Amino acid sequence: MRWIRPLVVATLAVALAACTTSPTGRSRLTLLSEAQLDQMGAQAFAQYQRDTPTVGGAPYRYVQCVTDAIVATLPPEARDGGWQVRVFDDDSANAFALPGGYVGVNLGLLEIAENQDQLAAVIGHEIAHVLARHANERASTQTATQLGLSVLSSAAGLEGPGGEQVMAALGMGAKYGILLPFSRRHESEADVLGLRLMAGAGFDPRASVALWQNMGRAGGARPPEWMSTHPSHGQRIAGLEAEIPGVLPLYEQARRAGRPPRCG
Repeated sequence: MRWIRPLVVATLAVALAACTTSPTGRSRLTLLSEAQLDQMGAQAFAQYQRDTPTVGGAPYRYVQCVTDAIVATLPPEARDGGWQVRVFDDDSANAFALPGGYVGVNLGLLEIAENQDQLAAVIGHEIAHVLARHANERASTQTATQLGLSVLSSAAGLEGPGGEQVMAALGMGAKYGILLPFSRRHESEADVLGLRLMAGAGFDPRASVALWQNMGRAGGARPPEWMSTHPSHGQRIAGLEAEIPGVLPLYEQARRAGRPPRCG
């Protein structure tokens, strides 16, 4: 048992060394390198393309136009190499962005997002996840959580079959008490950053509220919020409405500069 304390100390030292600050000023744990994340993003994007047919033509040009307008406002280091865009023949209203510069949009989302501003709300949100390094933070938090539970299991003498049920309960506590709330925090942070991105590109940030109202009408039953990785539609809309006045000047500035995109 004497080895447990040095292991815990070493784990805490690594965690402290890997603590960084998000674009909104929040402390976060990031254990992976950018190169590792970019490689993971490339592999995931390639796998998704193997599993799901892609669509060209007008849907692709539309999504590419909205993405290009948002990417043009990113810092130079986030624009290097360009961003690859694919539209997938999938009826689910979903989209994603991956480390390394990859954006995927399902056809189903184009049925929900009624115009370019609403589509920009989704793409801005997804790109914000990448800029904020949320994938790194989620993977790092999960790794640290699993290591912590392993140490706790050994310290409590729960390695045998009799301790499995106890550790399962602890795992559920860790999942719903740590990992999912962190994920909801990421979603809320991406909402804030995504509003800034779309407004700076000349898309009307007020369209984000209409988008989530559409999502709410189209969505089915949802799990209780404490078990969900996303805020409820009502909470998300309230958060957006609170942030929109702060980003409207960015939108107006982009309009005065002649940057309103014409993608629709």
